[in-house]
Amino acid sequence: MNGSPANEASNEALNEALNDDSSGAWVVLGKVGKVHGIKGWVRVISFTEIADGILDYPLLRADFDASVAPTSATRQLEIDDYKQQPKGLIAHFKGIDNPEEARLLNGATLSVERKALPPLESDEYYWYQLEGLTVINQHDECFGIIKSMLETGANDVMVVKATQESIDDRERLIPYLSDSVVLKVDLDERVIRVDWDADFLA
Repeated sequence: MNGSPANEASNEALNEALNDDSSGAWVVLGKVGKVHGIKGWVRVISFTEIADGILDYPLLRADFDASVAPTSATRQLEIDDYKQQPKGLIAHFKGIDNPEEARLLNGATLSVERKALPPLESDEYYWYQLEGLTVINQHDECFGIIKSMLETGANDVMVVKATQESIDDRERLIPYLSDSVVLKVDLDERVIRVDWDADFLA
């Protein structure tokens, strides 16, 4: 049966979106882990602040290491079932019904289009927006760039990696506290200013 023009247009738009590798077009929300059981279930490692936040986006782009899957490095996956377990989240993707197929997904990153993320308040930021920003303190000392963010329960923490412009080669863990530590976030200038002395141990 031939697809309707509307469906064909929809599929074409989907394929175009999946193949859009422009910078910032996609945000990684998680990663596919090991196979769970014999019916195609897999462990899902979620990078969202709340682990099951990734479930808000059932349609995800899966990106594979080109050396492992050179002919299909990107594909769409749809979560059609999931379960919360003591050791984390497991999920089932539509059309993946045996461990052999599920094993091929191991290691794939799971992304969603940036425009699909809900808007935040003016003083709130997604982690992907903060990662890569240059960190400068109140004395105009450069600590490096935000390599990643950590969620500790009490507050988020910036993992700051030293660069050639840094005052030293230390990696720093700086709490992301908007009411005391973080002075200003400038996404246009790619800079975050913090009230944090260079000799603090963290």
